[in-house]
Amino acid sequence: MLKKSLVLLVLAASALILAACSGTTTVIPSYGGTSAAGLSVNGHGEVVLPPDVAYVTIGVHTEATDVSQAVSDNANQVEAVMASLSQAGVAAEDMQTSNFSVYTMDNYDPLTGIVNGKKYSVDNTVNVTARDLAGLGNLLDNAVTAGANSIWGVTFDLEDKDAAQAQARDLAVEDAKAEAQALAGATGVSLGEIIIVSYTSSNYNYYPYYGLGGGGGGEAGAATSIVPGQITISADVYITYAIQ
Repeated sequence: MLKKSLVLLVLAASALILAACSGTTTVIPSYGGTSAAGLSVNGHGEVVLPPDVAYVTIGVHTEATDVSQAVSDNANQVEAVMASLSQAGVAAEDMQTSNFSVYTMDNYDPLTGIVNGKKYSVDNTVNVTARDLAGLGNLLDNAVTAGANSIWGVTFDLEDKDAAQAQARDLAVEDAKAEAQALAGATGVSLGEIIIVSYTSSNYNYYPYYGLGGGGGGEAGAATSIVPGQITISADVYITYAIQ
């Protein structure tokens, strides 16, 4: 009885060492056929596609010593910016106000260092969905010319990722199956039924940046170059097979 217990402890220790060293693949040995034995593998799949939509936040910032003037100036610039977006083909449902704020600040004279009362600052930002990626640079330049003076958060995406995610998932499963079959052949075991499956997916891309400071409403220089890059849709699966 003592000898049998010692053999089981040695097998268990060997299994722990193998699991610690394997990284992505684990073989769990069977103890005399009395417990479930398994072979666990990870599979990874990726699908790379060009984006078909861009998201960008465009804003107008104005300041004046009179609050009504600050709000009025801001409204006029925002109206001009929205008109330029419409002319660029952005649909009304693809524009949404994300922030409107009015706040006071010290009216600081940088030449004298003297604070001369208060002034009012107004910010209005709009989230825009752009579908004409080839014309995105011109869209942003026209928005700046119309009065936008803050642009950030330009990101690219696929509007419908379901098909790409399904393809990446299937590739991950095939990758895991191939790894399991290769490992089973190398270790002299036979694969049984799948007893555990877990799945995760993600996507990532290149994020360009387009930012401005200052007053806006000036003449644009050379056309802004925006590079959409590519979207990578990835999936990972973790599968445990029973082994015989």
